[in-house]
Amino acid sequence: MIAIPNALRGNNLAVVDVEGNGQTPPEIIEIAILPVSGDTASHTDLRSWLIRPQHPITPIVTRKVHGITNNDVDNCPRWADVAPEIDAALAQRTLVAHNAGIEQRVLAAHLPYWTPPMVLDTLRLAKKAWPGLPGYSLDKLIDHAHLDVSALAEQGYHRAGYDAWAAWLLLCKLIDDTDLDWTSLVDAAAPKEFVPTPEPEGGLW
Repeated sequence: MIAIPNALRGNNLAVVDVEGNGQTPPEIIEIAILPVSGDTASHTDLRSWLIRPQHPITPIVTRKVHGITNNDVDNCPRWADVAPEIDAALAQRTLVAHNAGIEQRVLAAHLPYWTPPMVLDTLRLAKKAWPGLPGYSLDKLIDHAHLDVSALAEQGYHRAGYDAWAAWLLLCKLIDDTDLDWTSLVDAAAPKEFVPTPEPEGGLW
């Protein structure tokens, strides 16, 4: 059980990771969503789906990325079967992910009517909080921050549930290290299109 940092209190989040089939355009074959609200979050709150794509998983992404094979998803539902459930799990929640632009683009292609109210990118935040590291991939940041990801160790790196949980732990660690409030967190971690334009000082009145 992880206590939610003060900067995030009062905000509904969805920490997300997706894995694809290696095709162009990519199809989601696994998605994990950690809904975060209230005071605490646990790995037991994670929800994940394996999905059978229309086009096969390429051998290279099976071998070098997530290890998911076509046999693994052969009897799984199609995207259309689970899309309403996933859409509901994301609705009106801030999207949190590592290198969040990828998740945002892929999800938007799969859920054309979904738009997140806010996006927080742990990659963007890590580069500002910990400048000068030799690498900012999720596995390198897990090692750098000494994050305890043992709760999902049986899944392994680059499975959706493991990566989503690691991204959540990373976000909490980054907030603790920087002592950000919500406004400064948005400034540091959100893509520029989600950062509010500052109000001009002064004026006629």
